[in-house]
Order: sequence, then structure tokens, then C-alpha cells
Amino acid sequence: MLEDKLANLQKMLGCAFHNTNLLIESVTHKSYINEKKNKNRKDNEILEFMGDAVLNLIISEYLIKSYPHLVEGELSKIRSMVVNELTLADIARKIDLGSYLYLGSGEEQSGGRNKNSILANALEAVIAAVYSDCGLNEAASFIIRNFDDIIKISTESKVSFDFKTEVQELCQRYKLPLPVYKVSGEKGPEHEKVFEIELLIDSKAFGRGSGRSKKEAEQIAAEEAIKKLKMQNAK
Repeated sequence: MLEDKLANLQKMLGCAFHNTNLLIESVTHKSYINEKKNKNRKDNEILEFMGDAVLNLIISEYLIKSYPHLVEGELSKIRSMVVNELTLADIARKIDLGSYLYLGSGEEQSGGRNKNSILANALEAVIAAVYSDCGLNEAASFIIRNFDDIIKISTESKVSFDFKTEVQELCQRYKLPLPVYKVSGEKGPEHEKVFEIELLIDSKAFGRGSGRSKKEAEQIAAEEAIKKLKMQNAK
């Protein structure tokens, strides 16, 4: 990474790194390591694991302090809407994180800089790097600065928290068979497995979602299905 680009990344993160190798590790995809076979470089998978924990901690604390009237179930649902692959990837795009990534040529050619999974994982890894080098306060500042809008939308809008219930009600309203959720794939090691869920209505795919739990992936798939159902039945 060029020195000016490294400096720009630190400025965007709001953290002047003491150990810039940690920052470089956070934006290094495993495809780059596999291709270069550089034993002195590490990919960002371990940092991603740590970043997931830091992100959930900061978001949880922020929700509890900012919305004391909400009960545990509501807080959990809001957090699942905020901390998921799609949201993380969208935020990564907003800060142009993809342009800083080290990718192997195969991933580069297949559009890896814009893949949801790669962007989401890299964002979590970057959060871990900020936490490790600059501390919890800097990590929290970066997270809240970038997640605040989606948190407000999730808590203050009239969007249903339970998309699975809503899609079931729509199926009944439109006289369709009830939705069926099918695990279409699993990826990643056991400690950070990602589930891929397909939502079927009358054997047709209406929604897809991926998440760190089957419930999270099902909610994302249900949200997508709701949009399709409403479009198809709009009059």
C-alpha cells in the first residue's frame, strides 16, 4: 500500500496507528496471501473474528444507553438489523474500504472489491485493528460515527422488527402457501460460520439472506421477500 493511501485510511478511521502492519493485515484478504505465498504477511480472518465481538459490544452498549425504554428482545432485534453482512458491506462501500484491500488476482477479476462478504469481513477486521492499536474509545467513535444513521432508522422508523411474521401475514393475505426457509449453504470455520438461507414460496425463491446465525439469515431473506411480494401485488 502506498504511503499516502495508508495515511488516508488512517485519517478516515480517525486513528494514527503505531503499528501500521496491523492496519495492513486488516485489509489483506486470504486470496492475496495464498497467491503471494508471503509467510511474513497475515490475512484478516483473525482480526475479523475479534472485530465482530468489538462491534457487537459497542452497538449493544450504545443501544442500551440511547434507548433505555426498549426491552431485551427489541434491542436484540435492532442489533441484528444493524450488525449483519448487508449493512456492514454498505458501510464499507460508503467509506470506500474496497479500494484499500489487498486481493489475489482471481478475486480482483471477479469483482472482489464489491462483494458483500469480503467488504463486511474487512470492515470487522479494520474495527479490530483500530481497537487493538488505538483503543476502545477510538473504535467506538468510528463505529458510532458510521452506524448511527442505520441505528436511528432501525429504531425510530415504522419498519417491522419481525420480518418473518410479516412475510407470513402477507402470504395469508395474498392466499399463497406459507414461506419455507431452506439452508442453501454454509461457509467459514466453525467459530465464525456464515449461513445462507433461501426463502421459498410455492417452491419459488422470493428471498435470500446470509448471517452469522440461521435466524439472522432468515430475517434478511424475509425482508427481501416482503419487498417482492408487495411489488407483485401492488395495484
